[in-house]
Amino acid sequence: MPSETPGRTPVRVLRRAASLLGRGRVAFVRGWAHPRLKWPKRVAAAAAVLLVVPVLTAGVSLRLEYAGDPAPGTRTRERDAVWLGHAWVDGRNGEARLAELVQRIRGTGIRDLYVHAGPLEHDGGLSAARYPKARWLVDAVRRELPGVRVQAWLGDVLSTEGETGLDLGEPATRERVVRSARQVLDAGFAGVHFDLEPLHSGDRDYLSLLDDVHAVTRAHRAPLSVAAHQIDPLPSLHSVAGFVAGHPKWWSQSYFGAVARRVDQIAVMSYDTAMPMESLYGGYVAHQTRLALEATPRGTDLLMGLPAFHTDDIGHHESAETVAAAARGARLGLSREDARRERFGLALYVDFAATPGDWAAYRRGWGAPKPD
Repeated sequence: MPSETPGRTPVRVLRRAASLLGRGRVAFVRGWAHPRLKWPKRVAAAAAVLLVVPVLTAGVSLRLEYAGDPAPGTRTRERDAVWLGHAWVDGRNGEARLAELVQRIRGTGIRDLYVHAGPLEHDGGLSAARYPKARWLVDAVRRELPGVRVQAWLGDVLSTEGETGLDLGEPATRERVVRSARQVLDAGFAGVHFDLEPLHSGDRDYLSLLDDVHAVTRAHRAPLSVAAHQIDPLPSLHSVAGFVAGHPKWWSQSYFGAVARRVDQIAVMSYDTAMPMESLYGGYVAHQTRLALEATPRGTDLLMGLPAFHTDDIGHHESAETVAAAARGARLGLSREDARRERFGLALYVDFAATPGDWAAYRRGWGAPKPD
């Protein structure tokens, strides 16, 4: 996982998943066409229909999710966030860039900046040399944007899919991650934000880690925040994806809830969906918003991610996954599930890729705070 890509499934994982899925398809086709099977054409045609119908049904369902108008009052609750790259704490960004950032954030509902301070070492440790300008940034934001918090974004590749990476199953590794969290809080950061991927649904070691880190953040009166995988749009889809592609992209709704109960904020990485059209993507975000609202305790902030980046690959089509579609989809999901939910917001990924159009779409689609 590149160090500044929350929610963006690592390229090598995508390639591996695509390769595995491709081999699975080839094996399936070869088995289907095996000369001993002798399937009649009518059986093959019926099977094709059985595959096509669910896809079409899902498409229609998502398009309907995107229909209609958001409820009045579904606008920013001033609990929004943005992911910021490592250049803010290693010295590359200075006063001029800070002035630009302040201009973009001022007057919006953004309250939290998730600033990349890692990555963690594979053993869970963190070198302070990675964030030499952290104090400068924290002091500058406190001065220029009163009330906005600078959280340390800590991530790493996990060893869950055979990659070399951080192993949460090792108690010593988890202990070092806890020390790293304490370290960034002592350095002046106002909170801790984790993005550990690929994190499989049901991982009990992750829940144990969150329990331990939350004890530290509570003692510092600081928020604990996490970037979360999407929720199964269909029951047990993560299990199917894990079996077919070796990469169970989604979490079960119950596991999502278990994570949400252990943190102060949970930000859904609601992008990299492979949706080919804006209306389908917006409907998908609306559906994800409803599922996440159902699972998130009322005392936890729920944020839905906005795709403010511009790449085209197997999992992300920039013409479909837009900030405008995500903001509208989130508003629709909020409208239908819990329109008055106060602890709700949107989170833009990521500052160094976001265009003026992305920022304008966020403001236009989610609105400015209510005047005093």
